[in-house]
Amino acid sequence: MEAQLRFTGVGGQGVLLAGEILAESRIRAGGYGIQASTYTSQVRGGPTKVDILLDKKEILYPYANEGEIDFMLSTAQISFNQFKNGVKTGGIIVVEPNLVFPTEEDFKKFKIYKIPIITIAKEEVGNVVTQSVVALAVTVTFTKCVDRELVYNTMISKVPAKVVDVNKKAFELGEKYASEALKD
Repeated sequence: MEAQLRFTGVGGQGVLLAGEILAESRIRAGGYGIQASTYTSQVRGGPTKVDILLDKKEILYPYANEGEIDFMLSTAQISFNQFKNGVKTGGIIVVEPNLVFPTEEDFKKFKIYKIPIITIAKEEVGNVVTQSVVALAVTVTFTKCVDRELVYNTMISKVPAKVVDVNKKAFELGEKYASEALKD
């Protein structure tokens, strides 16, 4: 498997859309991409997980192998706690620092980066709904799992025309913050 990724949050935060765009981008590149979601019956506010698998070969099982996930992004404490153990030791986890508070043990086990994804969407982009696109750009910048231009163009094709410009801004800000985090 080329990459096993996981987005976690709560229902209504847009993690499903981000996973869909990433998987579709990999397919457009000539490979295989699949995203499989898990969420509770509590549509808004319940723990949500999206596993994204990317490979050159056909993917036969849609979920990531627990303990082998390379990268996770989390915007909710409940989901972070529930799904972090799927990430391999030394794997990268990006958290929304205003909502997710890793323990000392988490910092020892994983490479944890703090990027205020929701704050960026809300205050800098001016539209909290764009947090999924900020998260998408952060993921692509950290992992390089799919070509940036391909993901960017796929994102543009998936969002409504009236919000393309704010989503472009969200993507660019996500890249900026991720690049800065990687320098530290």
